[in-house]
Amino acid sequence: MALGVAGESSITTVETSSRNYTVPLMLMVSLYFGIGFITALNDILVPHFKDLFHLTNVTALLVQFCFFGAYFVMSLPSGWIVGRIGYKSGIVVALSVMGLGLLLFLPASVIIFYPLFLFALFVVGSGLALLQVAINPYVGALGPPETAASRLNLAGFFNSIATTSAPRVGAAFIFIAAGASTAQLAHSVRKPYLILAACAFAMAVITAFVQLPDVIEKDGSKSSTDGSAWSFSHLRLGALAIFFYVGAEVAIGSIMITYLGQPSMGGLSHEVAARYVSYYWGLSLIGRFVGYFAMRWIRAQRALAVVSLIAAVLITLTVAAHGHIAMWAVVFCGLCNSVMWPCIFPLAVKGLGRFTSQGSGILITMVVGGAVIPEVQGFLADTLGYQHSFAIVLLCYAYIFFFAIRGHRHQELSGAMDSLNPAVIQ
Repeated sequence: MALGVAGESSITTVETSSRNYTVPLMLMVSLYFGIGFITALNDILVPHFKDLFHLTNVTALLVQFCFFGAYFVMSLPSGWIVGRIGYKSGIVVALSVMGLGLLLFLPASVIIFYPLFLFALFVVGSGLALLQVAINPYVGALGPPETAASRLNLAGFFNSIATTSAPRVGAAFIFIAAGASTAQLAHSVRKPYLILAACAFAMAVITAFVQLPDVIEKDGSKSSTDGSAWSFSHLRLGALAIFFYVGAEVAIGSIMITYLGQPSMGGLSHEVAARYVSYYWGLSLIGRFVGYFAMRWIRAQRALAVVSLIAAVLITLTVAAHGHIAMWAVVFCGLCNSVMWPCIFPLAVKGLGRFTSQGSGILITMVVGGAVIPEVQGFLADTLGYQHSFAIVLLCYAYIFFFAIRGHRHQELSGAMDSLNPAVIQ
């Protein structure tokens, strides 16, 4: 999953004498990498816990529900926290919270208690919510505003390197030989998460000592009236687009291993199926690399319309076809997903001015789609079968297509109407 920034001059500015953004941008990119790695490991945990605790799809996908549900609970409070302690301190606190959550995998693997694993994932997700609210403005501010989407794709490129490698690395650590005992299955998650905890604490220390520029939000002309970010219709529609995008992307990655393990899909083992999860995220990596250059010249709404339409066609093939056609159709959705966030986010926060921080918090909250949509697909998979469960993913891409061709325009239309309405002039 990528992260989003606002991409225009009214959003953020950086006060610094040198205006050398190399070190801060390198730090932000490394944080993107860590976020991607931790998030993609959930795709390994879902089938692993399904086997370990003998779960249904719905209960196994509580992994994603707790992880991404933390965004719904913590994103708006995170905006308040960042406003109180500052962006840099927010990053340090976020990394520390993540480290504590990752450490909880140790006692959870000792007592072999699924609810404690879920609580650990909720804590990690809470730290990630705070981290994303804190680092989003930096990527938008560390350079010319007109190339914010391009920088986001650069950071997303490294995020995708992490999501591509995480399934294979996680599978090597977590998927152990058939016939392993319950204790051995639980123990297998311990080492990778303890390593990640150490990395999170190390990054917190590094961030504390690295000199970062001050990020200050400007007041925009469109935000001079009373109200909130919710008063912007394009923000509301963009929030739903984020909800459906994250939900679709997470749902596909979460269910792919068990889906490919079905007899109709070749009955692949977890280890082999994990390779296709890597291909799925790897195609997103390729898309971000291409998008880094292409987004300099292609309008975000046009790119979003094209990729969402192609994704809808691919999911239709997944539902209607079988075998390799269905398998590769769902895998290639990763390529379409690659530029969705960096297109949706700037379109949704355009023109928010002093409400940008609030708007960013709202959009991050809508990452809760990664909690809800996989649960819906899990329910459909348990009741209707795996292929028919992808109908919910098709609905997600259909809405994103609507936002690309129409929903993003509401900001200009409502803004023009408000400027002519004496009732909104204070």
